[in-house]
Amino acid sequence: MIGALLDVRGVRHAVLLDRSGSVVSSAGADRGTLDPAVLSGEQGLARAGHAVVGSLQGHLGGEWQDLLLDVDGGPVLLTPHGDQLLLTAFDDVASLGRVRFAVRRLLGTA
Repeated sequence: MIGALLDVRGVRHAVLLDRSGSVVSSAGADRGTLDPAVLSGEQGLARAGHAVVGSLQGHLGGEWQDLLLDVDGGPVLLTPHGDQLLLTAFDDVASLGRVRFAVRRLLGTA
């Protein structure tokens, strides 16, 4: 399912995580699975992002659509999908619109 995101210019990899942070599915730039070290780092990043969103929701209320994190390795888009979280890593913040549209189309929300 998420391998289709790799067709979008600039997307490096994508990881779908369940509520506990376990990997449901992943796709890397080589159309294979991600390197375990990269995967572990992305799991930690997703957990931290989810905690931030949870804290903000407690103060602001409402539902969240996505969260952009601009980290050393490049931007990462976190998008909720039911009780799962889709992490999409890409090359440059300038690609955000294209990546967001592709993620929403994939998840059926576009």
